[in-house]
Amino acid sequence: MLSKLAIVVFGVLAFVGEGLAGPPGGPGTQGEPGTTVFLASDIEWKPLNPARGDKGPQAGTLWGDQTADGASGFLVKFVDGFTSPPHIHNITYRGVVLGGLLHNDDPDARPMWMPAGSYWMQPAGEVHITASRGTSVAFVEIQEGPYLVLPSDQATDNGERAVNLDASNLVWLDASATRWVEQPDGAAPSEGPQIAFLWGDPIAGQLNGSLVKLPAGFSGELSGGGPALRTIVIEGELDYQADNDSARQTLGPGSRLVSAAGASQRVSNRTQAECLLYARTKGVLLVTTAPAASAGE
Repeated sequence: MLSKLAIVVFGVLAFVGEGLAGPPGGPGTQGEPGTTVFLASDIEWKPLNPARGDKGPQAGTLWGDQTADGASGFLVKFVDGFTSPPHIHNITYRGVVLGGLLHNDDPDARPMWMPAGSYWMQPAGEVHITASRGTSVAFVEIQEGPYLVLPSDQATDNGERAVNLDASNLVWLDASATRWVEQPDGAAPSEGPQIAFLWGDPIAGQLNGSLVKLPAGFSGELSGGGPALRTIVIEGELDYQADNDSARQTLGPGSRLVSAAGASQRVSNRTQAECLLYARTKGVLLVTTAPAASAGE
């Protein structure tokens, strides 16, 4: 597997299973109509590879069930110094690093330690290893399950090629470069939200995944083209409030929001640091900054 630095990665996988049911081990709480909130603190951790038990990485389901048929999204937690033996998977998966440093490549490849905000795609059937520096966490999503770990002598080539995209090589687009970001008149685009496209076709009716960077003090909305908008907190803290009368909920890394078509996620970043999100939707993702008079309401 060759480590690849990409500007925009267009994937070829379609995802199914867009229901809004909460994940096993944590149903989440209902926000505004059509939106479900699931906090990282409610995650139930289980061995990712049951054959290795507690000695291997731990998995925490966010939606679906990675051990069964269908699409799913889950977190994977690695201990410091973990290195897997060479292996393959039966399915292609995508990953985003939440914390620590991860290396995922050919067994003989020079280590490429990916920090938080980095993205990779691992093709089905390709031999690789995964290693960790520090206690590391990643978000992983798959098109169809179950997610299996298989020996390297079962390797195949399905025509896909691996992607390893370090966070420092992401290309960020602000309101001056994409219609997916909207700001009030007179606002400086460079000081507003930014989007980095990762996979899929960012057009109406097509599934795609992006990273979204919200600046300190941001207040506004996220909305997707449907059938569902899934938002995962990668770094920082995100505040979600369904309406003016509901209590504000603070989401840390690994927490997620899921909204049905037509529903928006009213969010804010009340910290002094940027907040990084992973967003998966079908069609256009719109990030809208509220007018200054409405910020902080």
